[in-house]
Amino acid sequence: MMFERFFPDEWVESAYSIDYEGYFEAGYRGLIFDIDNTLVPHGADADERAIALFDRLKKIGFDICLLSNNKKPRVERFNKDVNVNYIFKAGKPYSKNYYVATMMTRTSVQSTLVIGDQLFTDIYGGKLAGIHTILVNPIDKKEEFQVRLKRFLERPVMKFYKHSLKEKVAEMPKNRKPESKAARMRRRKEKHFSVAERIARIDRLFNSRYT
Repeated sequence: MMFERFFPDEWVESAYSIDYEGYFEAGYRGLIFDIDNTLVPHGADADERAIALFDRLKKIGFDICLLSNNKKPRVERFNKDVNVNYIFKAGKPYSKNYYVATMMTRTSVQSTLVIGDQLFTDIYGGKLAGIHTILVNPIDKKEEFQVRLKRFLERPVMKFYKHSLKEKVAEMPKNRKPESKAARMRRRKEKHFSVAERIARIDRLFNSRYT
């Protein structure tokens, strides 16, 4: 299916709800974050929640890089309160600067996670680079015209992705294929939820993103 190239490896509500400790335990060491509408509303400085998250991630042991298509002043303004590596005017979804980010964090593509809210830039770029991707829903629904256009274009892709997720949930645990360390961790975390509960979660994510 042509849309599969855009599918994230995982989809969660927020960058603030991710089990980072679990990922570290699973062997991940690097984090690549988008900024706008992933960590804060578009154009906002790092707030208390973002600062607390980055403090927590550093204590866990992660090396972090901000990867943004924005210009240097905006990225530097956000970074002054979190103090991590950063790349501005990154040219996402081209994969070049994803590799640069892994070099800056002294990690590999296999031990790094990409977290972002945009399917056609953050996630597609991470997939092109071979990095595990986590799509989050945008923090603020008030977005610039070009971003709203991307949301309109991504919606049919996400409908196919939602359908594929439901199929996978319904098939578990039949014919289980070899899993990545992230997939094994996710499966352990979700094993106490019924199929109906997992499908309802997928619907909630979709509705939260597009309504």
